[in-house]
Amino acid sequence: MAKGEETRQFIIEKAAPIFNTKGIAATSMSDIMEATKLSKGSMYVHFENKEVLACAAVEHNMQMLNDRLQKALSRFKTSREQLLAYIDFFSDPNHPPVVGGCPLLNFGTEADDTNPVVKEKVNRGIKQAEKLLSGIIEKGIANKEFRADWNASVFATVVFAMLEGGHLMSRMSGNNDTMKTIGNSLKKIIEENTV
Repeated sequence: MAKGEETRQFIIEKAAPIFNTKGIAATSMSDIMEATKLSKGSMYVHFENKEVLACAAVEHNMQMLNDRLQKALSRFKTSREQLLAYIDFFSDPNHPPVVGGCPLLNFGTEADDTNPVVKEKVNRGIKQAEKLLSGIIEKGIANKEFRADWNASVFATVVFAMLEGGHLMSRMSGNNDTMKTIGNSLKKIIEENTV
C-alpha cells in the first residue's frame, strides 16, 4: 500500500467509529482531525469533503461488521449451527461487534430522508444480510437439515427485522432483555423447521 493510501485508510479507520457513534450530521471534520492528529490540509488531500469521508466510513463500518460476522459463522459447519450463531452474534447490542452499534441501523435511520448515497449503501447491506441468511437456510434445506417447505427469504427478512428492532430497543433500555426474547423466539422457529 502506498503512503497516501495508508494515510487515507488510517483516516477512515479513525473516522468510522466517530461517524457510527455521533452520526454523519453531528460529526465535524474537527472531530476527525482530533482523532487522527492530522491537519485540515492533510485531511482534504485525501477527502474532498466530509460527505466523501462519511461514505467511506459507512462502507468501512459495514465491512467490519460483515467480516466479524463471517468469522463467527465460519466456526460452524451445519446450517442450523450457523443460523443460531448469526442470532448469537447480535445478542448483546449494548456491547456491539462494531463501536457505536449496528451501522445499518445507525446510518439507515439518519440517511433515509437526507442522504441518498448512504441510503443506497445501507439498502445494499440489508439485501446482503438477507441473502446470507436465505443462503444458509437454502443450504440447510438441500442438506435435509430443514423442512423442504421452509420459506428461506421470508425467514431471512423476519430475522433481520427482528434483530434490528431488538438492537434499537435494547440500546434504548440499556439492557439486553428484549434481544434475549427475540433470540429465543427466532431459535424456536429454527427448531420447529429443523428435521
